[in-house]
Amino acid sequence: MKLPGAATSDGTERYRKRFEGRIPREHFCIAQGLSLSSIGIGTYLGNYDDETDRLYHDAAVRAVESGCNVIDSAINYRLQRSERSIGTALKELTTKGFNRDEIVVATKGGFIPYDGAPPADPRRYLDDTFFKPGVASAADIVSGCHCMTPKYLLDQLECSLRNLDLECIDIYYVHNPETQLGKIPREDFDDRLLKAFETLEGAVAAGKIKMYGTATWNGYRNPKDARDYLSLAEVVELAAKAGGKDHHFKVIQLPLNLGMTEALSLSNQTVKGKDATILEAAQALGITVMCSASILQGQLTRNLPEVMTVTFQGLETDGQRALQFVRSTPGVTTALVGMKQVKHVEENLKTARVAPASWEQYAKLFQGSDSI
Repeated sequence: MKLPGAATSDGTERYRKRFEGRIPREHFCIAQGLSLSSIGIGTYLGNYDDETDRLYHDAAVRAVESGCNVIDSAINYRLQRSERSIGTALKELTTKGFNRDEIVVATKGGFIPYDGAPPADPRRYLDDTFFKPGVASAADIVSGCHCMTPKYLLDQLECSLRNLDLECIDIYYVHNPETQLGKIPREDFDDRLLKAFETLEGAVAAGKIKMYGTATWNGYRNPKDARDYLSLAEVVELAAKAGGKDHHFKVIQLPLNLGMTEALSLSNQTVKGKDATILEAAQALGITVMCSASILQGQLTRNLPEVMTVTFQGLETDGQRALQFVRSTPGVTTALVGMKQVKHVEENLKTARVAPASWEQYAKLFQGSDSI
């Protein structure tokens, strides 16, 4: 039986209170009515095998036990196996006294996923899985890998619900929609994104998801003249067309780390006639920001400049300091970090025992010639 319910205000606040006296209150941020941990577990990398399934299962369980109540995945991660690992972890967590309403589960749809293992004949897989059943046509697929038509998104949502073994997903992202820009005219892209949002508004009404958003890689970080640039204000306008002023487009995801600082440093957005960074734009528009690639897939776990150690005191490793940078950035709700081993969970969640840096402390990174 699918796990019923979804994250709630009361449930996530109950989760926060489990850690009172052990984890600073500032580790949790109220966003969209939920208490969200400032560190979330990502499930992107890894082999598509039983051993990695077990590792992610164990890591997700330990993360929730350690003060992380945000779990992020996508249907294409590890050929659907990451979602399935999360599903089994959530079931185990219920046997350990954690309730569904305490945990925020996010996933994504858009990229064409294989199922468990690469097919021997990819073309036949597409025919049998998508084309013949009428889920999508070849013309719907852009760059050979991406689709966001209504039928396709609904199919992928149902598949994710089965993989996760849930009745409802808390956050559902259209995955890297900017993949289609450069391949189709922008007006066609806007029409496709509008139809996607109308579909997801319907999924909210049906109780399949609680809210939706866009998870991007380049779109919100690029300069305005880039072919795959996304204006958050225009995306929110499309959501308002789809769902009215009470639309459910509430969250965006994009990379932020010491090597990819555009969300913080590039004023590439315009809100009410004023230039803004994506973090400033999101705040002005009431959109929650989740940041991916917080330690740049492990590349920021060593050899950081001395200013990081001086600025972020009380932490033991460069990986923790890199994570502290992201979770302390004004406008960021949750820093997502891929964790497929329990030892990585334990190291990263030690960061939660220290409050995010104050602005005065954080600003020291940008003072003087030794700043990042």
